[in-house]
Amino acid sequence: MSRRTLLKSTAVGAFTLAAAAWLPHAYAADTIKVGILHSLSGTMAISETSLKDVALMTIDEINANGGVMGKKLEPVIVDPASNWPLFAEKARQLISQDKVSVVFGCWTSVSRKSVLPVFKELNSLLFYPVQYEGEELEKNVFYTGAAPNQQAIPATEYLMSKEGGGAKRFVLLGTDYVYPRTTNKILRAFLHSKGVKDSDIDEVYTPFGHSDYQTIVANIKKFSAGGKTAVISTINGDSNVPFYKELGNAGLKATDVPVVAFSVGEEELRGVDTKPLLGHLAAWNYFQSVKNPVNTAFIKQWKDYAVAKKLPNAGTVVTNDPMEATYVGIHMWKQAVEKAKSTDTDKVIAAMGGQTFKAPSGFELTMDKTNHHLHKPVMIGEIKGDGQFSVVWKTKGPIRAQPWSPYIPGNEAKQKM
Repeated sequence: MSRRTLLKSTAVGAFTLAAAAWLPHAYAADTIKVGILHSLSGTMAISETSLKDVALMTIDEINANGGVMGKKLEPVIVDPASNWPLFAEKARQLISQDKVSVVFGCWTSVSRKSVLPVFKELNSLLFYPVQYEGEELEKNVFYTGAAPNQQAIPATEYLMSKEGGGAKRFVLLGTDYVYPRTTNKILRAFLHSKGVKDSDIDEVYTPFGHSDYQTIVANIKKFSAGGKTAVISTINGDSNVPFYKELGNAGLKATDVPVVAFSVGEEELRGVDTKPLLGHLAAWNYFQSVKNPVNTAFIKQWKDYAVAKKLPNAGTVVTNDPMEATYVGIHMWKQAVEKAKSTDTDKVIAAMGGQTFKAPSGFELTMDKTNHHLHKPVMIGEIKGDGQFSVVWKTKGPIRAQPWSPYIPGNEAKQKM
């Protein structure tokens, strides 16, 4: 697929840039090194490459405005290549060898779980920008994506509502790793609390990079004959492209069986003919289509950056939720460093609590003082023919994250650090 070819070329460019970043700098004392840890090749490149690029854009923006404490930020880029153990190796390299002060990175929960021991051992900081399954709270991590109560639970409630179609049966379809399995454990417990029986829940998993969804989509059609059905998709990476193509091939319309996705945004839809997918849903905390002055400026900044840097398909670049979370996270880290007057990990952690930032979502986001998660709005969007989303439902304001789901027994007393 041409998009893959372009991503590979991006990866080659990233390696060149990374190699340059590792060379000794004559003015190293005047810079603050920051790590970027995203897959630029392999199954997750379709999602993560844009996060690397938006991180570089944000770093350029900060440097153009005087840097951090008067010092320029110097990015060090590595490619863990969708190889989960390699994430830990690359994280150790960034912290111990390259001496970065902070790392912005990871997408999948398995990559995050892989690097956690490294950040704890070396007492360094990771900013993680993607929605995830919760059931975790680490001193060395700031989570700028959504916890389940800021995405998965409200999306399922919407599907069950009259407005969302009144679903009674659910297909939980995901990639086979920790995020989908843990999220679906939480969703199954939530559905039980609403009176949904196990016989009305079908749970299916496929490996990373899976491409043949014909049988699965046919089975979804059969399952839906038993009553009003919705699909909750936690498919990750480039498998989303063949899944959505098969939905279109099978004529499975949103009016029949709506699909709500937690890992499909504007970037993933760039490689898909969205016309057969009209009305299918995604739940995020930001969409490019939201209208406000901050978002208008953010989109323009990204499009201008893409053209200036000659990014692949620069003329059609889009923004999405994890890109916004990356942008917010880097700015909040800058604010915390300047408040602490230091890049020392413990001092920055102490300064992060209560940081606020006016985000492209249109809301002022706050870093919780006790649980290292952002207070975020929740939005549900319908896929449109142009690959954008029309927001059909959103919360009135930001929601405080619950890292430990109340639907899992024993979590009641775990909400604080």
